[in-house]
Amino acid sequence: MKILVLNCGSSSLKYQLIDMEDESVLAKGLCERIGIDGSKLTHRPAGKANFELETPMPDHKRAVELVMDALLDKEHGVIGSADEIGAIGHRVLHGGKEITQSCVVTPHVKDVIRECFDLGPLHNPANLIGIEACEAAMPGKKNVAVFDTSFGMGMEPKAYRYAIPDKYYDEYGVRRYGFHGTSHDFVSHEALKYLGLDPEKGKVIVCHLGNGASISASIGGVCVDTSMGLTPLEGLIMGTRSGDVDAAVVQYITNKEGWTVDDTLNMLNKQSGMLALTGVSSDFRDIEAAINEGNEKARIGMEAYVHRLVKYIGAYNTILKGADAIAFTAGVGENGPLVRRMVCEYLEFLGVKIDEEENKKAYGKQVVLSTEDSSIKIAVIPTNEELAIARDTLRLI
Repeated sequence: MKILVLNCGSSSLKYQLIDMEDESVLAKGLCERIGIDGSKLTHRPAGKANFELETPMPDHKRAVELVMDALLDKEHGVIGSADEIGAIGHRVLHGGKEITQSCVVTPHVKDVIRECFDLGPLHNPANLIGIEACEAAMPGKKNVAVFDTSFGMGMEPKAYRYAIPDKYYDEYGVRRYGFHGTSHDFVSHEALKYLGLDPEKGKVIVCHLGNGASISASIGGVCVDTSMGLTPLEGLIMGTRSGDVDAAVVQYITNKEGWTVDDTLNMLNKQSGMLALTGVSSDFRDIEAAINEGNEKARIGMEAYVHRLVKYIGAYNTILKGADAIAFTAGVGENGPLVRRMVCEYLEFLGVKIDEEENKKAYGKQVVLSTEDSSIKIAVIPTNEELAIARDTLRLI
């Protein structure tokens, strides 16, 4: 069976068509600038030349139609008929308290996605638009919603409740949800298999380090704790997000600047993090280059980033009563030997040892970094959220 995986943003649509017989990617691509001048489709079919098309895309429905045209095209297509697509899997950001697992889309599921617009104002509306666009373009096909918050729903109340009055949890769903859940779920299970850990009791810390960054602790692939909260702003220092701050910082800056709360949150989401700390960039390649050139502010920013990450690793190691493995994933985790080395140097007192030559060579590939006598297994495990979504879609239909 072939599964089409869609990830809709407010003005973009990423897709992959995956053959579930061998989990190979038949084609992938991107529709960008949807609803904006200069809309473009980039289509990358396996074994064929890439194809680009600049054409108006007034909405996501038209984008889905163009994706189908590309998949079916005689020259750069990869299927002969839409009937070959068994179902469509959609990445959806937020399911609130009500939806805790991936599910086949029904009118009720769409209502819940809509009710969570205020919890995921940038993503949930676009996710719903993508689902409805597929329903219009491919009537009769099953659509499956895979929620980014599902993994974090494995947490117990002691981990997800904020210490605020019950009213805000009961009436508004204010709790810690966690995000990057599809990635954490995929990598934690891959770590159990790859490292030969007990599939039910193996204790894994996953460091999902990209422009957005989060960390999770799991036992047997079930989430025990994760760093993001009600929104993706909580937790680690990120590319442009501040991560953890004293909640009173919001009030203090809002009053000092004469801003609204939304203005301050926009600053914490889009103008903070590594961009603010280093004064260089939110891109770690630029930051590392600046460090190599002797930029002191960039060096301090990197040290702050690693310091925050190690604080969480230490806390999660304690919560797990001793982790069996730590897995690095996502853009920085998979391609950042400097960050991995700095983190593991902090953990040497626990008996963590890595092969630095292996670390230097590890770029975007699955590899064990730890030595045989390391107290905790350290590995790089590339994430694959699209495959995780496709697997859930196949399971549900």
